[in-house]
Formats: sequence, C-alpha cells, structure tokens
Amino acid sequence: MIIIRISDGLGNQMFQLAAGLAVSAERGVPMRVDISCFADDRMQRRFELNRVFSCAAEIAGKANVRRILGWQHPHRVRRIMSRRGMAMLRRKELVIEPHFHYWPEINHVPSDCYLAGYWQSEKYFQKHTDEVRVRFTFKHPLTDNNAEIAEQISRVNAVSLHIRRGDYVSDSGTRAKHGVCLPGYYEKAIHYLAKRVESPHFFVFSDDMDWVRFNLKISHPCCFVAHNRGEESYNDMHLMSLCRHHIIANSSFSWWGAWLNPDKDKIVVAPERWFNNHPVYTGDIFPAGWITM
Repeated sequence: MIIIRISDGLGNQMFQLAAGLAVSAERGVPMRVDISCFADDRMQRRFELNRVFSCAAEIAGKANVRRILGWQHPHRVRRIMSRRGMAMLRRKELVIEPHFHYWPEINHVPSDCYLAGYWQSEKYFQKHTDEVRVRFTFKHPLTDNNAEIAEQISRVNAVSLHIRRGDYVSDSGTRAKHGVCLPGYYEKAIHYLAKRVESPHFFVFSDDMDWVRFNLKISHPCCFVAHNRGEESYNDMHLMSLCRHHIIANSSFSWWGAWLNPDKDKIVVAPERWFNNHPVYTGDIFPAGWITM
C-alpha cells in the first residue's frame, strides 16, 4: 500500500494526491491518504479533495500507518524522523521528500511506503496525467454567478489572471517564504499575452480585489471575480480551468487552474520567482512550454 500524507491548502493537496496516484499505479498497489495533519493545522485548513472532486480518495487509518511504519508511525515521531540529520535512523518505508525540485528516486521507493512532502512537479505524475485529470473532475456543476461567468468565458478569448495575497501578506512566515507577485510581473504578462492572443478578455481572480483595482491597470476587457469565498473558493480554480490562456501567481492553486485546462495550445505565463529570496531550484515546477518572467 502507498500512503501519501495530505497537508496544507487545496493546490498542495492536489500535488500530493497526484504523486501518490502515480506511485501506486507504478507499483500496482492501492493508495490511501493520511489526513491527520489537519488535526492541528495552525492555519485551520481542511482536507478538501473529497469535497471538491468527484473521485474520492480512501482515508488511511492509524492501523494502516502503523503497519507500514511500525514504531515510527506516531505523528510526533515522524516529524522528528523527517529532519535531515535523522535520515540514517529512518525506516526505508518512511519516504521524506529531500528537496523542492523533482526527486527521481521516487521511482525506487518500496511498494509499502509512506510518502511525506509536497511533490510540486508534473514530473511526478506525467505518465498518469489521464488518471489525474479524471480524479480532478469537479464534483459539483457551476451555478448562479459562476455559471454566468463560465458562459461568458466560453464566448471570448478568455485569459485567467490570478493574484494571490491573503496569507502571503497577512502571515509573516508565509510572507517571508513566498512573497507576492508585483504589479510589474502582471503588466509584463498581460503585454505578452495581448501580443499573441486576438482580442483577449481577462478574468481576474483574487482574494484582495481592492488592491487589484488600485494597483493593476488592464487596458483590455476584463471581468473581476471576487465572490467565491471560504468553502466556495475552489470555484475560482474551476473557472480558471475553463479559460483558454492563463497568467498565474506563485501559487499552487492557480498552477492547477492552468494545468486542468487540457488545451495543448494554451499559453501559460508564470512568475520566475516562486519563492521570496529562497535559494532553491524551482524550474521543475513549470511544465514544458510554460513561459516564466
């Protein structure tokens, strides 16, 4: 059995599930998800995959984790064992992502293992994209305002533009790690798309639309989408995925909004700086063909 630890927000949960699906498919063994991290999540995030998407992931119980990890199964022990200096004491079944960029050794993990990490690269599941797309079929149809916006998207050369602020601004730790994309990035991206897309119509998604309206000037038709809040936030990702082209933030949420668009001719512009002054290689997070600036 492959058990994948699920944590953080919806975009990160999707990367984790996709990696787990790929490993279980390669090994020919079932996969379950460990959602125990949410019991003490300081940001009060929740496991969202089974609520948002149509293909439910089976939950791993304590007995499943204990069978694979033995005495290292308690959450506090796993946290200690995840430290770099503890690698020699770690069971081979406890697989900790060693760094942010793609780790090819995932292809050699045991058929019984517990995977802990973020796994933020398409390379982890590239052979199984069809299954991943099926898994990430949205469970509920768009209704009301969202249905009207989806109809509008279908009639124009729609470009999604995502500006994430929220905890990237309000939480000091998150702000120090991620930072926010500056207006200059979006201006360059808009100019790049406008030169390549006939009559672009921008659909702007943000959790801080007042900041967007004050700081970003778009000289093209645009629609500001700000009504999906709280448990309905995932509808923004659904709407993004319906657009033809994309300008994403340094956010796994809008990464998936762009990736879920299956059009091979789509243009996706992403920020070259994914983290704020963190010296880590981030090239593997961008699928082939995506433009960084």
